[in-house]
Amino acid sequence: MSIGFELDPRLAADTVPVARLDLCEVRLVNDARFAWLVLVPQRAGLVEIADLTPSERTLLWHEADRAGAALRVVAPCDKLNLGALGNIVRQLHVHVVARCEGDAAWPGPVWGSGPAVPYAEDRRDALLDRLRETLSC
Repeated sequence: MSIGFELDPRLAADTVPVARLDLCEVRLVNDARFAWLVLVPQRAGLVEIADLTPSERTLLWHEADRAGAALRVVAPCDKLNLGALGNIVRQLHVHVVARCEGDAAWPGPVWGSGPAVPYAEDRRDALLDRLRETLSC
């Protein structure tokens, strides 16, 4: 983690830590309607992907691919969505969302698709264990 890095309070409130990779912290969005991870590069002051160095951009996409692969193992899906919007939370973060035809927002975006449905603690903990195991490989 870089000096001065602080996780945006909105990301902290809406997500649960999963794992720490070389560049990013991987966090699970606490919405049981979707298998949804957020990768947050642990560097202070980042807003855009272009704010990363070239080698960090390469690492970011490698880690997004790892996160997507882990999601596909624990939550098979029809489509894997990646996005770095930042319209509400400016801190650079990348969404990795496993989408299934017929899910609560299909075929639209997950953002703004209604109120989040928090995971039951046991289901969340089981998912976190499986994600951590898959990401450690």
